[in-house]
Amino acid sequence: MPGRSICTAIRVECSARLTKSGKLPFYNYIFLEAFHCCNASNGEPMKKRNLFGLVLMLVFALRVNAAVAPRHVSPATMNENTRELFHESMALDDMFYDESVKLVRRPPAAEQAHGGEAGSRAGYHMVRESSWYALGLLVRDERGDRQRASDILDAVLKQQYLTPGKPWYGTFRRAPEEKDPAPDATMWKNFDPNWRVFIGTTFEIILIKYPDRISPELSQRMYAAIDRGIEGEIAEKRLLPSYSNIALMYGAQWDFAATHNGRADWKKQSTEWTEAVYKLYKQHDAFFEYNSPTYCGVDIYGLALWRSYGSTSRMRAMGSEMEDGLWREIANLYQPALRNISGPYDRAYGMDMESYVSVVGVWMRTVLDANHAPLPPITATTDHVPDVWLAPQIAVLGTHIPEDAFKKMIAFEGEHLVNRKITDQRTATAWIGKYAIFGGEATNKTKDVGPASQFHPATIQWRTPSGEIGWVQLYQAPMIDATADAHGITISATGTIRIRIHAKGIDETKIDATGWELPGLKVAVSTDSKSFSKDETGDNVDLVYSGITDTRWEITPVP
Repeated sequence: MPGRSICTAIRVECSARLTKSGKLPFYNYIFLEAFHCCNASNGEPMKKRNLFGLVLMLVFALRVNAAVAPRHVSPATMNENTRELFHESMALDDMFYDESVKLVRRPPAAEQAHGGEAGSRAGYHMVRESSWYALGLLVRDERGDRQRASDILDAVLKQQYLTPGKPWYGTFRRAPEEKDPAPDATMWKNFDPNWRVFIGTTFEIILIKYPDRISPELSQRMYAAIDRGIEGEIAEKRLLPSYSNIALMYGAQWDFAATHNGRADWKKQSTEWTEAVYKLYKQHDAFFEYNSPTYCGVDIYGLALWRSYGSTSRMRAMGSEMEDGLWREIANLYQPALRNISGPYDRAYGMDMESYVSVVGVWMRTVLDANHAPLPPITATTDHVPDVWLAPQIAVLGTHIPEDAFKKMIAFEGEHLVNRKITDQRTATAWIGKYAIFGGEATNKTKDVGPASQFHPATIQWRTPSGEIGWVQLYQAPMIDATADAHGITISATGTIRIRIHAKGIDETKIDATGWELPGLKVAVSTDSKSFSKDETGDNVDLVYSGITDTRWEITPVP
């Protein structure tokens, strides 16, 4: 009779769990197995032994579950730097929240964010960033925050594309004002597939850390939305492990969905995916998207998801290893006196981390005070300010910087050359000097720099006498190789290259084809170009060297 009592209790509990959630995540699968065992046992000794074994497993699983019950990160548990950043982020969210739409509005600075279309989205609302705000509200948990978070999550969920078979299935509108994609819709222009993972991983954090602060019904809608995002990505077949920041978030979200749903096929596929991402990184201990002040920060976010929530010790270890390696690479390229990461940049939205919000800068603000972090003052008009709204995720996941890397962020440890192989064809080099930093990327003539490109293969940064950062950026070029050493940059490209110089107090009369005398820096130029021109706009001077094959920049800081 004890066996019958146990079976009765298991049947009741299993039925209740199915009724409540419609799914059996985590340890609930043991309930289901025990349920089937009870129904089939009919007093058979072997089945009874199986049943009691399952009961022991269940007791253990329940104890484990109790041990990992949500431990809420809150402003009170954050360190001072993280708490200041979190409150700045939330204050801006509060300012731009639109109660009538239940989403945040686009700040003015967002018109130039992530490539532009200035003015075309004026007055729009931001779906992805609103999901980030919802997480922040659940973290802050002040009066009314839970209800506002639920309202926002409901509004975000209503923006997901729900038609299977479409390339945009499972992703979300960037703004509710966007039109539905037409049959001939173009990725990036008419829809952004990456919203699947940016929003999906935010849902993941909420469901892991704050499920008790939202309703069961809302939780189930979020689980379903995550599943649709995975289904859409699988069907679209556009994503490669080399698309570093998205690949890392996708691996985290897929692993989470596979574990929650108990899907063996997704578990196998997601494991293969994470292993492929790790294998590609380990070829040269570098990500294919190399050195981006914005997207390296998103890489760290994806890796923090792996090391925090990966379903296996293997996945968590891979995440931690790559995260440590990426922080060390960032620290090696960072000059704390200039508060900037040296180029070259595979993808960058700006040239001065003191002037625009980069996600790496947001991460670093959690361990450095406002006077030392590579982050500008946060206002409604700060360039790329919406990226600061990732602060809640960072606060929850925690910043894990290796001690040796952190030391390089707080004090300059001496001049050095960085030489990093990215792929078999691409190598980045950078000189981290006391007064100037500069870098180049040799691509084996496999990459060019087109108009509005995020790729900057030759860069210089220094502090001008005004106290502001001056910079040089090669912003247009044919297939190019650029290599930095302790004295300058050597560039090989056949055709026309365009260079932008920015410095407070620049005097264009001191710039010609053979040399640039800049505030705080001199550059001697040797080149075989057939012609040269320049154009001054404010603190910028644009240079054009035409008919070029090779050029050398000898760089001398003038402190």
